[in-house]
Amino acid sequence: MHNRQQGVTAIGWLILLTPFAILIYAGIRLAPVYLNYMKVVRAIDQAASTGKSSAVDSTAIRTAIDRHFEIDMVEYPTIKDIQIRRDAGAWLIEAKYDDEAPLFGNVSLHVTFDKTARTAGGSGE
Repeated sequence: MHNRQQGVTAIGWLILLTPFAILIYAGIRLAPVYLNYMKVVRAIDQAASTGKSSAVDSTAIRTAIDRHFEIDMVEYPTIKDIQIRRDAGAWLIEAKYDDEAPLFGNVSLHVTFDKTARTAGGSGE
């Protein structure tokens, strides 16, 4: 008598698909964090591109970033977390921050972001 295998059982499928389900769920939880980061990047890049005139200072750049944050509803990082400093005749804008996305229970996903943009020209403070 031949006993042939018919395929994967329901328990087998459950064991095979659980890691994929966890990865998909983690991606869903991380999506808002990365969408927020893209808003931060856009605000910094636009502030850096408007900061190319010779009359711009760090206050004007900070105000431009703050306006973009308010329009795009960026709550974290705040404008206080953005560093603006002079570097070789240009302004260096840096957003370096960590963010967390809760996964399940007391397990969270920790993400570190570091965005730097440089303006051309500018005057001293």
